Amino acid sequence: MTEPLQTLTHFDATGQAHMVDVGNKAETKRVARATGRITMLPATLALIESGSHKKGDVLGVARLAAIQGAKRCADLIPLAHPIPLTRVAVEFAVDNARNGVRIDVTAETVGRTGVEMEALTAASVGLLTIYDMCKAVDRGMTISDVRLLEKLGGKSGHWQAE
Repeated sequence: MTEPLQTLTHFDATGQAHMVDVGNKAETKRVARATGRITMLPATLALIESGSHKKGDVLGVARLAAIQGAKRCADLIPLAHPIPLTRVAVEFAVDNARNGVRIDVTAETVGRTGVEMEALTAASVGLLTIYDMCKAVDRGMTISDVRLLEKLGGKSGHWQAE
């Protein structure tokens, strides 16, 4: 793991939590990509793949939930700025070898602050929705590896996970 780039920005000089002032930052195109996975029993994955789950299209519902999660990020993360998203794309990849599903989210905006939290929230909500829709048949599902893959834009420029 690498060292932090700077001091924590969500605390003022006295150590009190605050929302970062982004008023003087330039508006730029900002993009963030996040991922995560959920593992489950092979029979649960088969239900998802076949579309025969009694609740319907699990991944279709999870895609909509992920998009909604990105849009509601500032309602869930106390110091996140509400930002106008210009795009949220959600893709799923079924991994039969690992009995799971990977989610990949891309969030975009033109603004003064990044969309990392929106992408991460979307990935988390999408995976939680899969869990919710399938928990009746598999309570042992595991959500893991939710992380930022890449961010572009703003003063710090381009960052990509190792």
